[in-house]
Amino acid sequence: MRQILTFILAGGRGERLDPLTRDRAKPAVPFGGIYRIIDYTLSNCVNSGLRRIYVLTQYKSFSLQKHLLAGWDVVSNQLGEFIDVIPAQQRISSDWYRGTADAIYQNLYVVEDQEPDLILILAGDHIYKMDYREMIDLHKQKNADVTMAFVPMPKEMSKDLGVIDVDEDSFVHGFQEKPSKPQVMVNDPEKISASMGIYLFSRQALMEELKLDSQDITSSHDFGKNVIPQMIRRNKRVVAYGFVNEKGRARYWRDIGTRDAYYQSNMDLLNPESEYDLFDLSWPVRTLHQQFPPIKVMNARGNVSRVIDSMISGGCVIEGGRLQRTILSSNVKVNHGAEIENSIIFEGAVIGEDARIKNAIIDKEVIIPAGVAIGYDPKEDRKHFILTTSGIVIVPKRTKIDA
Repeated sequence: MRQILTFILAGGRGERLDPLTRDRAKPAVPFGGIYRIIDYTLSNCVNSGLRRIYVLTQYKSFSLQKHLLAGWDVVSNQLGEFIDVIPAQQRISSDWYRGTADAIYQNLYVVEDQEPDLILILAGDHIYKMDYREMIDLHKQKNADVTMAFVPMPKEMSKDLGVIDVDEDSFVHGFQEKPSKPQVMVNDPEKISASMGIYLFSRQALMEELKLDSQDITSSHDFGKNVIPQMIRRNKRVVAYGFVNEKGRARYWRDIGTRDAYYQSNMDLLNPESEYDLFDLSWPVRTLHQQFPPIKVMNARGNVSRVIDSMISGGCVIEGGRLQRTILSSNVKVNHGAEIENSIIFEGAVIGEDARIKNAIIDKEVIIPAGVAIGYDPKEDRKHFILTTSGIVIVPKRTKIDA
């Protein structure tokens, strides 16, 4: 695995996740209580034996860099391993990254320095569990120039996804970007082969294709939109790896680029039959573990604390509060009489006495005054907060709420 160099693209603006991305890059958004979104991709890498990793950042990257430096010092520099952050540097021109392919093109110098056989390119904002060694084996078996990962999805979702036209021998013959009339799978006319944004290149092919793409003034310099179609036109060996289980069914993968997708993916973790097992000790999700005291659950002023189908992180104190299908990040205080349902509460939030919260995301260090209700009256919530398409209320970081 030492011949493989990994890039994680972590520079997107994340505008569709506003306000959660107002002060942080999308991969740095908290997820699942104690984690950040990028932890899931990085854990896949480390668990797959890939430990030569560059994280490419651009927008609002301070908290992401801080998290990586403090929480991901898990590899050995003496053994040639690294997880290094490369900020956008305008090395080639005055332009910042203009697309996924351009982000790699502007950093080809590190490919030339490292001289890997293969280059794996990943997104830093997806939730899934993949052993990349399976994809690497297929790439080598097919002698591919590039191998791209796909997951079967219902064809009605094609307008939000890139769709791959792949034959029974795993070779790609076409790529459609968010089509209204997609190419369906060979063995299932109700499904599409949805691109996961994962690309494994042979080094020479990557350098040739990126240099060619950089010369095209009409290109948006994106792997899916431009580079892959360019390779198909040039009759390169483009292969597709299906992210499926032994029965050929799609494995768990979520692109959490929207607020509703982010919320639902968090809620998936609370499902006892969830396809994503966060408690699989054979495939641990790593993160920065801060020093918080144990969780404290107690009764207060005649109120009995109840916790149902929820996850609670370190340092939380629940004094006579009621939680149902809720995720608490670290150091959250829930006062007596408070009720929280179907919600995600970020670090340092305080839920006041007799407050009621339902179907909400409460960002860091928000103080909910006593008796306040959030998530019960959409018209009233819309006056003060942000509502998603499905009606989830989002309270931005450090919002001041009147009692």
